[in-house]
This record gives sequence, C-alpha cells and structure tokens, in this order.
Amino acid sequence: MDVRIEPIGKEDEEIVLIRCRAVTEAVQEIVSFVRSRQGKLSGVADAKQYEIAVSDVFYIESVDGKTFLYTGEKVYETAYRIYELEELLRSRHFLRISKPMLVNLMKIESIRPALNGRFTAVLRSGEQVIISRSYVKALKAALKGG
Repeated sequence: MDVRIEPIGKEDEEIVLIRCRAVTEAVQEIVSFVRSRQGKLSGVADAKQYEIAVSDVFYIESVDGKTFLYTGEKVYETAYRIYELEELLRSRHFLRISKPMLVNLMKIESIRPALNGRFTAVLRSGEQVIISRSYVKALKAALKGG
C-alpha cells in the first residue's frame, strides 16, 4: 500500500481518500481511526467558551458534579456528564478507567502495574492516571483490539 500526502491551499477542504480494491478489515481500521480523530467538544476556561478537538483531549474527569476535559495545555469545564461523554466517545478510542474518569487510548504512552490490582497509565503529557482494577479487563481488551 502506497501512502501519499498532497499539500493543498488554505481555502481547500482537507479530505482523506482511500482507493482500494475491496473494503477489507485493514481499510475499516483506517477509516475508524480517521473518524476517531474528528469532532469537537465544547468547554469553558478562563470564562471563555472554546471548541476543543476530541483528538486533543488526554482524559476526562468528573469532580464534585462537574466534568473537566484535560488537554496538554489547559483544563476545560464542560456541560456534558461523564456517562454522556462515555457513550459519545466510545468509538473514538476513549475508555472508562475508573468511575469518574475516561482516558483517550491514543494518548497513553505506557501502562504499568500498581498496587491492589490497579494499573497506572502514563500519558504523553507526562501525567499519570490510575486505572481501577474493575476496569483493567476492559482496558486489556480494548488494547488488544477487542
């Protein structure tokens, strides 16, 4: 399979074109990955409203009834509830790793065992998040592609 990148002007729309003889599982995975990188979420920081690209979010956490989106640079408060975001982002490589937290699997750098059957995920931002033992099985399945 050959991969080509064609620069375009600022006024042109960016597209991903896949030319294939058949829509195989590999092609479906590529399509799924590209779609998972699209989309935006609304959030508030410094009393201003922002649209945050889903692909920029490292993890999402619910604290004291409020939900926060964590990117590499900022933290945004969102009106979504954690269960709404879990459903909305499931197909975009987000997974619940504890009762109050979802993580973007594409932002995990490494995972290591912690105490009492829990694991620690080190994110590309350098932050560490705890994976509760009741969510470890689902994480392993997601990382294996299941």
